[in-house]
Amino acid sequence: MDVDPEIGSLSGESIIVIGGGFGGLSTACYLADAGAEVTLLEKNEQLGGRASRLETDGFRFDMGPSWYLMPDVFERFFGHFGRSPSDYYSISQLDPHYRVFWKDGDQVDVVPDLETNRKLFESYEPGAGDALERYLTEAEYTYEVGMEHFVYEDRPRLRDYVDRDVLRHAHGLSLLGSMQDHVESYFDHPKLQQLMQYSLVFLGGSPRNTPGLYNLMSHVDFNMGVHYPDGGIGAVVDAVVDLGAELGVEYVTGAEATAIEGRRGGFAVDAENGERYLADLVVSDADYAHTERELLPPKKRQYTDEYWDSRTYAPSAFLIYLGVEGEVPKLAHHTLVLPTEWEQHFDRIFANPAWPEDPAYYLCVPSKTDDTVAPAGHSNLFALVPIAPGLDDDAETRSWYRDLILEDIAEHTGTDLRDRIVLEETFSVSEFDDRYNSYRGSALGLAHTLRQTSLLRPPHVSEAVDGLYFTGSYTTPGIGVPMCLISGQLTAEYMTGS
Repeated sequence: MDVDPEIGSLSGESIIVIGGGFGGLSTACYLADAGAEVTLLEKNEQLGGRASRLETDGFRFDMGPSWYLMPDVFERFFGHFGRSPSDYYSISQLDPHYRVFWKDGDQVDVVPDLETNRKLFESYEPGAGDALERYLTEAEYTYEVGMEHFVYEDRPRLRDYVDRDVLRHAHGLSLLGSMQDHVESYFDHPKLQQLMQYSLVFLGGSPRNTPGLYNLMSHVDFNMGVHYPDGGIGAVVDAVVDLGAELGVEYVTGAEATAIEGRRGGFAVDAENGERYLADLVVSDADYAHTERELLPPKKRQYTDEYWDSRTYAPSAFLIYLGVEGEVPKLAHHTLVLPTEWEQHFDRIFANPAWPEDPAYYLCVPSKTDDTVAPAGHSNLFALVPIAPGLDDDAETRSWYRDLILEDIAEHTGTDLRDRIVLEETFSVSEFDDRYNSYRGSALGLAHTLRQTSLLRPPHVSEAVDGLYFTGSYTTPGIGVPMCLISGQLTAEYMTGS
């Protein structure tokens, strides 16, 4: 990939960054490196946003993101500052990348070796091995072109897409149809289609509402590999925080922003800790809808309540963090448990919101790779079930669903955890709302639907308040840790006119 453009100078500017998720942390690094005096305000007791950690009784859980994908993005981010990820943490490739249990008793491993995966696909459908290679070749092209010309280079206006250079690069990309249509053009077998589509959960969409452009995720998965940073994603948070500190960023935790007043050159940000922070410029990495609806007066908002109510939001999640006695040999570091027909689950998220009674879900067992995340003789794991945002998750419902998931794990993976749990915590819609001010308790923000991708996402630059900017998953390029790191670069470029 090309080298990032130089970020212009912000020497002498004071800037408040609201929110310490990856978008805010990344933006703060770029702005401090450009010479600004940067203060980052974080609502919670720790930095990282949704990439928080739960540490108790010798167990350490990544509470949010747990997949380390797109290592090139991390290399490029740290490289901008003359560093490397290896200056802060080490990574190892997982083998298998992940394991899949289907609820009809079928089980497969997706591994780093392409020929093994090719044979796996061929075993389900004659010709699918060759189709996999063709699919991955297209996915690699989509990734290389898409990242360089449509991700790292922001295009916020329609006219940015109609010049000759853009059209040349866009040739051959699946910019319109859905992922379902795209995958069906390569594979007939529903299980193979699921293997190519499971990563849509990371984008907050379904096969029928996510653009085919995101076939690039299969290049990320099959070709680039799935890795684990020693210490988990929390170690990556620490790395970006340390980098920011080296560049001069000041962090203030326990400082929830309650109001943004003023304009360029004269902002005041009030915080729940009783302090008022003054700055020339403000960047919000808080939930975009929360920033507009709660931190700004009505005349300073870009969007109405009706706008936010009409958006398609990424799923929320029901999470169970578990410390258990003994090992869990049948599970891999990353394990997916899928119904053979998963459309009903997506319908329960996007079409007819309700708790899925035959859920698709994800199990993460970092103790398979990292012996520092659990006491000796114990395993650390969590279960994540994507659910519709806004669902009622009262205590009775959570208890019923907890029992349903643990029974489902036992039935379909052969791993009964129920009689050896020594630590248990749940996290769901209410906590996403309360802890992260997330609209309707979404775990990720705006979904990457056909109508909410690229220039159709909210902008980095406020059109209502001069000097107010946005970063993070609501903006471009969108959802996911790598994308939020890139959003920080894009926001800094807007702020410096780069």
